[in-house]
Amino acid sequence: MKITEKDVAYVADLANLELTAAERAGMLRDLNSILGYIERLNQLDTSKVQPMAQVSGGLGVDQSKPGSEGFACASREDVVEGLRKSLPQDVALQNAPDADGTFFRVPKVIER
Repeated sequence: MKITEKDVAYVADLANLELTAAERAGMLRDLNSILGYIERLNQLDTSKVQPMAQVSGGLGVDQSKPGSEGFACASREDVVEGLRKSLPQDVALQNAPDADGTFFRVPKVIER
């Protein structure tokens, strides 16, 4: 599969982005480069590779595995710090420039 200038223009339009000709050309080059790399990866024989849910080898520090220190915080206990009550809805809406009593009203952003 190859990305075309039309594809880039379509996605930019969906994202409401105004790209210059140079930015469109760069995006076209970058996206095709990414797809080319994925195609190279698809050529690898992975039939003997076991499926894995995580690439970190597990969570937490494993002294037998250098570099696992970066994942130490991933297995910490959940601790609620600085817990405070939420602002009541009527108070939150009190200073809103426009509200309907239940929700904030905001200007429409997408004009299409």
